[in-house]
Amino acid sequence: MNSKVLSRRDLDFLLYEWLDVQALTGRERFAEHSRETFDAFLDVSQQIAERDFAPHNRKNDLHEPTFDGNRVEMIPEVSHALRVFAESGLLGATMDAEHGGLQLPHVVQRACFLWFQAANTASSAYAMLTGGNAHLLLAHGTEEQIRRFVHPMIEGRFAGTMCLSEPQAGSSLSDVTTRAVKQADGTYRVTGGKMWISGGDHELTENIIHLVLARVAGAPAGVKGLSLFIVPKLDLATGERNGVTLAGLNHKMGYRGTTNTVLAFDDAVGELVGEEGRGLQYMFHMMNEARIGVGSGAVALGYTGYLHALAYARERQQGRPVTAKDPLAPPVPIVDHPDVRRMLLASKSYVEGGLALVLYAAKLLDQPSPENSLLLDVLTPIVKAWPSQWCRLADDHAIQIHGGYGYTREYPVEQFYRDNRLNSIHEGTDGIQALDLLGRKVTQQGGAGLALLLDRIRATAASAPAELGVPVLAACDRLAATTAKLWADPSTALVNATAYLDAAGHLVIAWMWLEQLNAAADREGDFYQGKRLAARYFVTHELPRIGPMLDLLDSGDTLLLDLDDAWLG
Repeated sequence: MNSKVLSRRDLDFLLYEWLDVQALTGRERFAEHSRETFDAFLDVSQQIAERDFAPHNRKNDLHEPTFDGNRVEMIPEVSHALRVFAESGLLGATMDAEHGGLQLPHVVQRACFLWFQAANTASSAYAMLTGGNAHLLLAHGTEEQIRRFVHPMIEGRFAGTMCLSEPQAGSSLSDVTTRAVKQADGTYRVTGGKMWISGGDHELTENIIHLVLARVAGAPAGVKGLSLFIVPKLDLATGERNGVTLAGLNHKMGYRGTTNTVLAFDDAVGELVGEEGRGLQYMFHMMNEARIGVGSGAVALGYTGYLHALAYARERQQGRPVTAKDPLAPPVPIVDHPDVRRMLLASKSYVEGGLALVLYAAKLLDQPSPENSLLLDVLTPIVKAWPSQWCRLADDHAIQIHGGYGYTREYPVEQFYRDNRLNSIHEGTDGIQALDLLGRKVTQQGGAGLALLLDRIRATAASAPAELGVPVLAACDRLAATTAKLWADPSTALVNATAYLDAAGHLVIAWMWLEQLNAAADREGDFYQGKRLAARYFVTHELPRIGPMLDLLDSGDTLLLDLDDAWLG
């Protein structure tokens, strides 16, 4: 029976027939692994996700965490699921063996974790945040900090968060006011308020390790004055509260099972990570990982929504073909109706294209080189933002395909949509990602990153069938020309950065589809025929969307600059 959580067949195709992840075992880091161990981790991920995460996804949504003024209460299934997840070893999947990790390739770990994000995005968020926190400390913490904070996280005893936003600052980190005062013993006292902190308080683990951006007394204004501190919820020696108080829970439209908190730090004892003034640089280690994680989560939610819609469309009998003359003829499955097919094929192209992008980005981490690092820098805003918009559209289509049932709570697709809607805001809004892509990523090193990306796309398009490769080649030329024109007037260009991200994202997904088309080659069977059809759909129906986007950018349109807010009413 096919899973409605995720497609193992698609993962196997992408991992083994396209990305050839088995070849990674030729690297010393992964030499202890094999196709068999990769499959074993994928198997256990699917098993745990379907057995321990998926069953309480709806309950998580209906019975969100509550705060009685003293402690957070939540359904017990969350604790059980996370305990099973930790016991599987997946929390430290990609980490060094010397720290208790499994040294699994990032691309395989990403494929494994997609099962959990698709099955229960709210419960899996605790694990994602803890893993990101641990990875940052492994990269920038001292050996002692790694021993005291990271090892318990890998074991599942501690959880981790990232504390950036503040009520008055939001995403504008240069306006962070939380302060840190150095003490004679080398520790710091951290005071201030943090807002929208996912996983910021709960009773799921023995302790919660907060990574807090704060400003040391005398530090310069702006982001250059920020430092990063490890601030545990509880003092490691005494088990007493460490000046970290839960001021309240935020109530969201989705991800309801993940506590989203307002935290108050009052003279909390913290330890500096690395050097003063480099906090945001360190935090970007976790932020970039989280951005890829958010994009992955958007793909997972879109994918499970698509699979639920596909199953429903095959089962639901309604209506008759337009050619049917007998009003008493039996109804047909709604999958036979052209508009339902349109929505299903569009959704398939979004979620399978998005999945390919997420796994491609993950594999770049497994083959470290200056070139791959540069390419990942350019791709990261697209990996985060494109699925957050277009894979959410797959969930929108899933509601539409279910018809009147789709927006009722008796069917799960309305929750998938609500959960996925948050991903356009998580870890930097889509607009922020657009500014990052156009304002920084495609201009860095004189445009070397964009040139590298376009070279790779062109190489794939040149080997694809001409009827699909030629439009992609033309789109590459068009994006390159538009980008060069935009560099002449950055202030005007950035006003329409979102259109640029949409255009670049669609081009990248078209590339992902040509890659899959080439991997499918002339292989026979319904699965491969589906890949060929989805590739043709995306290039012929979706890629042309970028024309008007680039026309707008080429025009030098200043409407949004000229707008006076008084005109809005």
